[in-house]
Amino acid sequence: MTGHRTRRERRATDAAAELAEWQRPLRAQFPIIAGNPDLAYLDSAATAQKPEAVLEAVRAYLTTANANAARGAYPWANATTRMVERVRERVKAFLGDPDPATSAVHFTGGTTEGLRTVARDWLTAYLRDGDEIVVPPADHRANLDPWLEARDLLARQGVRVAVRELPYQASSGDYDFAALAAMAGPRTAFVAATHVHHVYGVDMNIDRLRRAVGPGPVICLDAAQSVGHLPVALDRLDVDFVAFSGHKALALPGTGAVWARQARGPAFHPGGWSGTPNTAGIAGLEAALDWLEAAGPDRIERWCTALAARLTDALRTLDAYEVLGCGLSLAADSPVQHRVGIVAFRHRAISSGDLGFVLFSRGFMVRTDSHCQAGAEESDGSVRVSVHVYNTVEEIDALVAVLAELN
Repeated sequence: MTGHRTRRERRATDAAAELAEWQRPLRAQFPIIAGNPDLAYLDSAATAQKPEAVLEAVRAYLTTANANAARGAYPWANATTRMVERVRERVKAFLGDPDPATSAVHFTGGTTEGLRTVARDWLTAYLRDGDEIVVPPADHRANLDPWLEARDLLARQGVRVAVRELPYQASSGDYDFAALAAMAGPRTAFVAATHVHHVYGVDMNIDRLRRAVGPGPVICLDAAQSVGHLPVALDRLDVDFVAFSGHKALALPGTGAVWARQARGPAFHPGGWSGTPNTAGIAGLEAALDWLEAAGPDRIERWCTALAARLTDALRTLDAYEVLGCGLSLAADSPVQHRVGIVAFRHRAISSGDLGFVLFSRGFMVRTDSHCQAGAEESDGSVRVSVHVYNTVEEIDALVAVLAELN
């Protein structure tokens, strides 16, 4: 085990060293990070910080073309309308949409609103009496509650929909695709899944999902922790809906999107009258996607994976700590899943709330609660460290030094 750990540590160290010159000028582009050198922000799974380019894009829009979209015929309104439509196409390109001419992008307030919109405005009209839906019982509540609400709404209308739980592998924490394949049948109409788990930080191997359920069921993907953190290649993921939040992808709060493939079932159109969109947020989202693409999502993923591996390997040498998730996924060269940039752990004697207080007193901002997880784990608190491109090896090492003091 010691030799294997050494190889993991070496690979993480090599990746960090290789990318250090690339990362350093990127970190400097985040004003709140540069302006607080004594603090380490380690809560990017909750919301990411914003580079200067995003802040400037929002300021430029608000001071040169601020108007309502698709309402007026004067130049500012026309410019805003063109911007909104342009960003729809920008989202498709960023996600690697294989057929942008037929797909659709609808802007929302974030992932939660996007998933609930799919459930309320599309799924309830799509399902028929006797259909089955498959939902992930241990993922974020935003990717469970909307589907249960849709079932209950249909039940009040006399339409019976069975809910099946997406199975997990006990050994790895991954979705159990063999069990899912055995579960899926002719009445399986819809499957909800998560791209990157918000507590365990692992890639859930969504490329295997379509093979498990077959060509028929609609698949909806919660991509809140993947868009902006790693490459999302829809040409390799045969899913039908993708929902994500702009604020986790370096853009502003209150901005998100639902991408719809429009290949299975009726076209997706959010119901009701469409009010004023968050035009400033959409302008910021365009700048964020441009920034991320220039930086390179593949390199961002490698950097964050290296930091997560460095932290998890250190925690495994400290007896007082329990790292959540599959042990095989704790390193950059994991033979199963790998952590993208999220590490959750508990101290065996100190509560997560108290540990978070101690860490903040030493300059580390982390998440300390149940992280909105659905299912049996919801009441069990933990400390979650989540990194992004602006975090450093030095911050991780300093965090480990403090945690070692409490070992």
